[in-house]
Amino acid sequence: MEPQYGAEVIDKNGRKLGKINYLVRDTWDGGIKKFMIYRKPPEKDLTFSPEDASEITESTVKLNIAVEETDESQ
Repeated sequence: MEPQYGAEVIDKNGRKLGKINYLVRDTWDGGIKKFMIYRKPPEKDLTFSPEDASEITESTVKLNIAVEETDESQ
């Protein structure tokens, strides 16, 4: 299953990070390469790949990493 627009994203510690608001697709096969989570300022938007997810449903994406483990959370 692929991540969908509006899906809630949760890190491995159960912290809600936000909802998917942008998908980056591969131009050759149409598969999702990245998805972006919009967060209200002063928080930075986050970008993850489907490989960062341990579980994906229509409404939820659970990551296999904690947000603190990413460079983007700084």
